[in-house]
Amino acid sequence: MGKLFVTGFGPGNPENMTYACRQALEAAEVIVGYSGYVDLVKPLYPSKTYMDTPMMGEVERCKEALAQAAAGFTVAVVCSGDSGIYGMASLIYELSETAAPGEKAVEIIVIPGITAAASGGALLGAPLSHDFVTISLSDLLTPWELIEKRLAAAATGDFVLCIYNPGSIKRHDYLQKACDILLQQKAPDTVCGYVKNIGRPGEEAFVTSLAQLRNTKVDMFTTVFIGNSRTREIGGKMVTPRGYFHD
Repeated sequence: MGKLFVTGFGPGNPENMTYACRQALEAAEVIVGYSGYVDLVKPLYPSKTYMDTPMMGEVERCKEALAQAAAGFTVAVVCSGDSGIYGMASLIYELSETAAPGEKAVEIIVIPGITAAASGGALLGAPLSHDFVTISLSDLLTPWELIEKRLAAAATGDFVLCIYNPGSIKRHDYLQKACDILLQQKAPDTVCGYVKNIGRPGEEAFVTSLAQLRNTKVDMFTTVFIGNSRTREIGGKMVTPRGYFHD
């Protein structure tokens, strides 16, 4: 039986790769992933066989990974952050359902990793210490109308939000549109933060307000945090109280 690891390697720096991720990559004969992610892993394991595809090649590379595992190889599909949070784990399982008759079974092992909500939150302080939601602003796979509903619901529930994929060249105004929805329920001075290039060169973290965030330029390598009504700035950090001290 072939073995297929679907492993999240965290934000990209070796220090934030879990021990389980390291073990999976060391065991793998073939490592498969998005080209940008493969470039981050290859210097650590230069002798491995690599297969990569560009952005939007997710189905192609996951099919190839399953085929390699079915042929008897130990394979690792690499994902940034966590493999099950906006990662490839679900797609691997979906594709495994369509295996051709007689194709050898593949053992799928999902390895968790440090997602941007956790790594970015640590850089900002403690923004996620109470209930929060994660929402991706990418409408490649999710209709924008549904994203709008989820943003409005999160604002109505006074959740802290962690926003993935807040902008790109084609989606330059999506964060602005999201902030407009949130400002219908949240105060303009709501404490917010954003982190760029987590765990990579150019890493930066900023604490700001929701009104200021609306006009902030972001890209696919930015993670945005929007506080709830009790989130505060303490010592230049974004902190959401857990509730130990009540007013």
